[in-house]
Amino acid sequence: MSEMLSDRYNPTEVEAKTYGWWKEKGYFKAQDQSTKIPFSIILPPPNVTGFLHMGHALDHTIQDVMIRWKRMSGFNAMWLPGTDHAGIATQAVVEKLLHKEEKKTRHDLGREAFVQKIWEWKNQYGERIYNQMERLGNSVDWDRKVFTLDDGVSKAVRKTFVKLYKKGWIYKGEKLVNWSPPLQSAISDLEVVHKETKGNLYHIAYTVDGAKYEDGSDIKIIIATTRPETMLGDTALCVHPDDLRYQKWIGKKVFLPLTKRKIPIIADSYVDKEFGSGALKVTPAHDFNDYELGKKHKLEFINILEKDGKLNANAGAYQGLSTQEARKKIVADLEEQGFLVKVEPHVHQIGYCDRTGTIAEPFLSEQWFVRTKDMAVPARHMVENGSIRFEPEMWTKTYLHWMSIIQDWCISRQLWWGHRIPAWNCANCGHVTVSEVDPTACEKCKSAKLTQEEDVLDTWFSSGLWPFSTMGWPEKTETLKTFYPTSVLVTGHDIIFFWIARMIMMGIELTGDVPFRKVYVHGLIRDSEGRKMSKSLGNSLDPVEMIDQYGADALRFTLMAQIASGKDLKFSVDRLEGYRNFMNKLWNAARFILQNTSDVTVEQMKQIHSASDLSTADRWIVHRSGEVMKDVEQHLKEDRFSDAANALYSFVWHEFCDWYLEFSKPVLYKGEGKTKLATQTVLLQTLNRIVRMLHPFTPFITEEIYQKLPVKNKACIIDVYPTATLDKEWLSLGSAEATYEMKVVMEVILALRNIRGENLIKPSQKMNVWAVPQDELTQKILLRNQTEIMRLAGIEQFKAEPKESLAKCAVAPVRLGETLIDVVVPLEGLVDIEEEIKRLQKMIEKTNKDVTLLSNKLSNANFVKNAPEDIVQKDTALLAELRSKIQGYEDGLKRLKS
Repeated sequence: MSEMLSDRYNPTEVEAKTYGWWKEKGYFKAQDQSTKIPFSIILPPPNVTGFLHMGHALDHTIQDVMIRWKRMSGFNAMWLPGTDHAGIATQAVVEKLLHKEEKKTRHDLGREAFVQKIWEWKNQYGERIYNQMERLGNSVDWDRKVFTLDDGVSKAVRKTFVKLYKKGWIYKGEKLVNWSPPLQSAISDLEVVHKETKGNLYHIAYTVDGAKYEDGSDIKIIIATTRPETMLGDTALCVHPDDLRYQKWIGKKVFLPLTKRKIPIIADSYVDKEFGSGALKVTPAHDFNDYELGKKHKLEFINILEKDGKLNANAGAYQGLSTQEARKKIVADLEEQGFLVKVEPHVHQIGYCDRTGTIAEPFLSEQWFVRTKDMAVPARHMVENGSIRFEPEMWTKTYLHWMSIIQDWCISRQLWWGHRIPAWNCANCGHVTVSEVDPTACEKCKSAKLTQEEDVLDTWFSSGLWPFSTMGWPEKTETLKTFYPTSVLVTGHDIIFFWIARMIMMGIELTGDVPFRKVYVHGLIRDSEGRKMSKSLGNSLDPVEMIDQYGADALRFTLMAQIASGKDLKFSVDRLEGYRNFMNKLWNAARFILQNTSDVTVEQMKQIHSASDLSTADRWIVHRSGEVMKDVEQHLKEDRFSDAANALYSFVWHEFCDWYLEFSKPVLYKGEGKTKLATQTVLLQTLNRIVRMLHPFTPFITEEIYQKLPVKNKACIIDVYPTATLDKEWLSLGSAEATYEMKVVMEVILALRNIRGENLIKPSQKMNVWAVPQDELTQKILLRNQTEIMRLAGIEQFKAEPKESLAKCAVAPVRLGETLIDVVVPLEGLVDIEEEIKRLQKMIEKTNKDVTLLSNKLSNANFVKNAPEDIVQKDTALLAELRSKIQGYEDGLKRLKS
């Protein structure tokens, strides 16, 4: 028998108790050995320092929908959670706390004590992101959670480093890297945020050695730079080999302003001879493009910076200054000595360290690198042959392009928190011993005088092993045998190269197989105006606050109803409120059903087993639920989550709640016997299937409703996901004929409601109606259902036959395929005809103005060319709709005047 729901849905009460109950019952757990088909997802590990943000909310909800759907579909579904130690971010957090609370630096404590301090912080705050994931409803297998500095992962990291080193794929060398002066560490490309910055373009004259004009004046070549201080590290001037202006100077030298050095003029087709003066300064140690030119032409590499970002001895008189201080002084000196030609305002992109907010400097330093060229070959091949598939497919080309231009990967960081590089330097012979276990002696000379490398590994190094290190590799665990390769990786497009490519390379090299079969790439969350969310714009939203206010289910459904693979999502609180209302609609519908089926038992429901037991409305909703099952199953198989969510929304809100519940009320209130039992059974069985179909999207409310139903298993989360194949016996009670009949009834009622609304007829005013069918079948349908039509449309008299005259009438045509029904309502006595004529004339005039504005807009070629495609499509559809409205107003006006 049915149990009752509370008067109103309170997400806070339901969510906390339900999640705890799921965990207690072990419903999130997967089995290492099972007869079920495995389906596995590895959660992209959020930073241990982090808070749940809207990007996480989207990413995690997609994964949870997948895992819940697969779990309910009979798979051995495993979703493995974990967090990343986030070397830079975590160290920075603890250093700030240390300075604030104890006025000390990490150097005051020393490495060992400082690392212990970070572990203490992690043990206190590291579970925060997990708690927030629970608020969202993540059904991860908590018993399997992993941290990137756990012993198992550390073992995998060391083994990987040693293997790649011995293979010659890890090496130490001096190269140009991204450098953060405040951190005094190399940083990854992902940690460099490029921002449009207002600055200046400085035009500087370089004097050609031994070259004079006829009047005896020096010949000079003008270059333009945004960073004049880097000229102190110039080692060449470069021009295009075909540039006639400079051909005769190639091989000559120029004087470097403010110094006593002379540098060569070289030629390279890299130079754009049409840009600026066609000549550029080459600073190999402080610019990535110049670095490549320097290697190609075997130029000298002069580093002018210290690790803290200040200028070193190579800067001469400017030693000890910051780059900004040096720039001011150098510009002043250039102007004083006549080398500064002009200064122009200039907006350009500058890279900033996203952890410190300071400018990231290209910096020449000795680092550890992974040689990636050979590793990239099989990683490309596995995507090209379809072993790994990107969804949407367009990201395949992006991935393959990046892999074709891949550079060696800098994996060392000058930090204390992280996986310390397992390399030991021998003080006796200088040999480097690389080992999985801490060595006691040099492997070459056997000296015990060993010092371990100070640097730690880039966080992305351990993350690159994530799909298999989390499952116990390098041991051949049962988890690894069961769930590797994983089924799908869900991620944003911004880390395809930084993380996905590296996981693919590492997975193939270390396990002999790909790390995942599919990569589902989603876009970014933007605000309702399409802007990227940020604190500076004041448009960022906290998902936990959204959950507190609207409930996790409403937030999840808002995200999933809009998600389209690869495309950015516009998030608005208005939509969130709308889907919160959907939760309330579902709750109230369930409450109504449970109140009116409280006396029904499962045994009684078994009496309903023939289509003849059901009314037309019953057979319609059963048939429609089967069609929705087919659609939703197909959408989920194809990762079209928004299509699945919207199909469910439309069915539940409009067909089930707005229509079927209304059709069921007379039977529930006045019906008896098997007729009433049939409708009660259909209500309960359909609600059961609705909550199961909705469960992956809105798990909390559906579990709560499910537990009150007389027809249920142990829990909605582990019940079977409804499909047309599995539900074949139940769905056989429905019929397409009943669906057509109810479609006719609903369209006629809607037409009458539209007539009432458009003509401002009060709901209390009863109308006389003619529904004019064009065939006998439709007439029978209308007569068979005239009681429901009259009840739901507020009709006093209903006739399913032609009306002699349409004068002074409102007419709404209803078309269903080849069938046309004219719905006619005489307006005399219901409205003031003269006032109605005036109203229609005003509506025609107003709508014509809208049509003119929109037509002019769409006839503007520039607008059509530059506007987003969806905006153009939306405006085109609106124009067609407005023109159709005008036609309807004009037809109505003619009838009123006749």
